[in-house]
Amino acid sequence: MLNLERLRTLDALARHGSVSGAADGLHVTTSAVSQQLAKLEREVGQPLLARNGRGVRLTDAGRLLADHAARIISQVELAQADVEAQRGCAVGELRIGAFPTAMRGLLPQALAALRAEHPELRVRVREQEPEESMAAVVRGDLDLALAIDWNNKRMPVPAELTRTHLLDDTVDIAVPAGHRLADRTAGPGAGISLAEFGDDDWISWNEGQFCHEWLVFTLRGTGIEPRIAHIAEEHHTQLAFVEAGLGVCVAPKLGRGPVPPGVRLLPVCDSVRRHVYAVWRADADRRPSIRAAVDSLRQAVVGLGRGD
Repeated sequence: MLNLERLRTLDALARHGSVSGAADGLHVTTSAVSQQLAKLEREVGQPLLARNGRGVRLTDAGRLLADHAARIISQVELAQADVEAQRGCAVGELRIGAFPTAMRGLLPQALAALRAEHPELRVRVREQEPEESMAAVVRGDLDLALAIDWNNKRMPVPAELTRTHLLDDTVDIAVPAGHRLADRTAGPGAGISLAEFGDDDWISWNEGQFCHEWLVFTLRGTGIEPRIAHIAEEHHTQLAFVEAGLGVCVAPKLGRGPVPPGVRLLPVCDSVRRHVYAVWRADADRRPSIRAAVDSLRQAVVGLGRGD
């Protein structure tokens, strides 16, 4: 009999392409991955891996068994979903990935309620950018992910995933207190156009991230060739740079927290907003743990007064 956990290890290696990548995906050490694969090789009586420079590659037998492993694991997941659905209880383990502002502004409330209502469900959370977490759900490394896109730039969702909308998150533009537009007052019909920031330096997310690409795409759409002066991952770091007079940045409302005293927030009249949604594998749709987590997320949105 082939050991299922060893097949999972082989599947992870095939998907990630390296021992270290498989270890990260499985949340184990590289030594544990190597030991499992060595045992699997002894079980099948053939080498499954070959040296490839400093790394490894799958042999023909390894690729053949990895293809079978992927199908076996998919069937096991379907069986687990059916058994959970039959019991009607949210039990076992649920792995969730979420982008930083959702980690801070939405998940704590949702997970506290989920733990109170389903004490036998163990939840593990990982902070990841949306494109990374969605790929992890497709691979099976995560069960559920919180992702975002924008009203004018949508993020493609792989066909094997199901998604549900949670909320629309409006954003402001953060400027230094001494900025030429800082005294623009808010009110009915008030707001500022992104086109008015043509002469400003911007503090943005890492290049290659979806939100960075959105910012460049959106500013160019208003006729601005963006001047990205600084890159900072966390919104609070971006706001610290704004307070120091080093540029302006986008400031989403979700998970925003206290704003530094030297920063002013300007509403945008261009209706700039993010769509926040949950995604999971379609073949896990019947799992009570998925449904329970999504229900808790929706209730957390209502608790924030953001039930839109």
